[in-house]
Amino acid sequence: AQGTSRGPRSRVRRGQDALVRITLTLADAAFGTTTPLKIDTAVVCPQCSGSGAREGSEPVTCSTCNGQGDITQVQQSFLGAIRTTQPCPACRGYGSVIPHPCGECSGEGRVRASRTINVKIPAGVAGGNRIHLESQGEVGPGGGPAGDLYVELAVAEHEVFKRHGDDLEMVVKVPMTAAALGTTVAIATLEAERDDTDPADVSAPVDVPPGTQSGTRVVVPGKGVPRLRGRGRGDLGITVLVQTPTRLDDVQRDLLRQLAEARDENAPEAQVHKAGSKGVLGWLKEAFS
Repeated sequence: AQGTSRGPRSRVRRGQDALVRITLTLADAAFGTTTPLKIDTAVVCPQCSGSGAREGSEPVTCSTCNGQGDITQVQQSFLGAIRTTQPCPACRGYGSVIPHPCGECSGEGRVRASRTINVKIPAGVAGGNRIHLESQGEVGPGGGPAGDLYVELAVAEHEVFKRHGDDLEMVVKVPMTAAALGTTVAIATLEAERDDTDPADVSAPVDVPPGTQSGTRVVVPGKGVPRLRGRGRGDLGITVLVQTPTRLDDVQRDLLRQLAEARDENAPEAQVHKAGSKGVLGWLKEAFS
């Protein structure tokens, strides 16, 4: 059974939203960038301008559903009449059919095409963040309004820096002599990877105090990641790893022996550190301090 005709429905419908994923470098995620994004999507058919009909033709009312877009079937059961409604298979729910469809889009009013858009990435984004671009998704059937585009971000691993929230962490190796005597080292910051880097921002001087032990963490304020939609930046944490020389010539070996004698360390006794209840990580932290 079919209902009374209401006239054909519009063939214009909103397009679907789309989701694409892009991977950023740590520097681009930290400082922001504008990146071109190539997407394969549905666009308005250039041949029929979205109507779906060949030139000189137009949609006509579907004779199967009389323009309703759906059909209703009635089945009798011991419970009474059961009515089920489903989209019309002849017109796919539009209420109209195109007797002479466009040869370019086969009546869809849209075709697949690749296009490139520029996506502005704000400073401070992290993996999993999404950027919402209104009306940049697929064009709808009949050349209908485009859906929205969501760009999901991923951040590639960096060979030097590890990110923890808005803070950056890195490990710096210094010679045993430098750790014992103290020194100042110039650390290349993440700014060195920016295209428009100010030379003054490329490195930061870091003081390594005399007697520094492996595991000592030095903090450089304000050299981490800019806070997303906020003020200021996180910090740069630098963990010092003291390197013990493995290859010594005769002169160096003799000098170390003299140092050992001066410090009465010719026959040192191993000091066993008790882990207690702090666990392995707490034990290592205390042992290095």
